[in-house]
Amino acid sequence: MKLPGIIVEAMELNRRRSIRMSRRAAVTLVTLPKDIELPDWAEEFKTTIMEDYLPVNEYSRPGKELKKVNAVVIHYVGNPGTTAAQNRSYFENIIETGEAYVSSHFIVGLEGEIIQCVPLDEISYASNERNDDTIAVESCHPDETGAYNKATYESLVKLTAYLCILYNLNPDKDIIRHYDVTGKECPKYFVDYENEWNLFKAQVKRQMSEK
Repeated sequence: MKLPGIIVEAMELNRRRSIRMSRRAAVTLVTLPKDIELPDWAEEFKTTIMEDYLPVNEYSRPGKELKKVNAVVIHYVGNPGTTAAQNRSYFENIIETGEAYVSSHFIVGLEGEIIQCVPLDEISYASNERNDDTIAVESCHPDETGAYNKATYESLVKLTAYLCILYNLNPDKDIIRHYDVTGKECPKYFVDYENEWNLFKAQVKRQMSEK
């Protein structure tokens, strides 16, 4: 029996994803420095991050070594209502279209899900001249204000705190916005409301102190 084209296409996508997953099975999310001991919440949290690495390519995962991490850069996707998976697919689709050079290490979704697109020892194309010394985090938002729902916000706080612990970063000065690098209105909500940005960093600091 000949299957409809849309089903065949879906089966092929699932096959490719299965191959990618099998190749990633032996990959460790993070190689921790010997002097880093994660608190219990972070040990549990890191298991919720879904690795779905982009193929190495010139547009969204150049495979260039990230030799140091001096900051975490927060972004917003700028496409209201889109999911983490949809934005990750965009990063992969530009391999074919060649329309941009863009990606991020992580995407935080509307349901609090987190997808890792690029390994932490490689650069992503997100933060312009700070690509070489930062980890980039994209965040989804339900509407054009850029404000986050509860699930996204809580995951964004935990992910940022987790990264600050891994790299011994100071949340007061080492968590920055894309806006702080280029002046771009990103992430919009944290640019429009400076007090919310300061509150976010305070929430990250509080999370870091949890056991």
